[in-house]
Amino acid sequence: MVDVATLRGRALGTAFFDRDPDRIARDLLGHELVHDSADGLLVGRITETEAYGTEADSACYAARGSRRRHATIYGPPGHGHVYCVYGHTLLNVVVAPEGTPGAVLIRAVTPLAGKALMVARRSGRSGRELANGPGKLTRAMGIERACFDRADLCCQGALFFTAGEPITECAVTTGPRIGIDYADPIDRDAPRRFRLIDH
Repeated sequence: MVDVATLRGRALGTAFFDRDPDRIARDLLGHELVHDSADGLLVGRITETEAYGTEADSACYAARGSRRRHATIYGPPGHGHVYCVYGHTLLNVVVAPEGTPGAVLIRAVTPLAGKALMVARRSGRSGRELANGPGKLTRAMGIERACFDRADLCCQGALFFTAGEPITECAVTTGPRIGIDYADPIDRDAPRRFRLIDH
């Protein structure tokens, strides 16, 4: 039985997220996303992420539109940046020093606790399809924009990250980010997607 107090004792603090987006995207692999929801405890091991950052990254919102509209990704680090794309809710965590745009998209998790609730929320889908996409994982884990956009994910709230098992470099593969056809070629091809090889 997973104990919430133990998970909170291993929670990742603000300092973890106050770094380079690519480093954090890599380091989040193997760590855990926890939602202590009213319906039950949900824990997923992070298996895939994408890094976004700096105003020069044409795939990042900071490179497009006004700073005011996308103010969330300028900090502070460790806060949620939750938004909807084509009807899917996506969870990002804001990273990099405050004032510098940066975020890591959580693309996939594997369930460690609360799997039955996740399956129910995904209308019975299970196995690899349960939470192997950014929209799938937010639905499975009950992560909503109204609750977690701009929320501090390091303040012992309902949604937080906790330290998992260390991951060796040979267990990680990288590749281009997905769904950024609008970006400049150099940014489209940059290896800023991080994934555990066995997932």
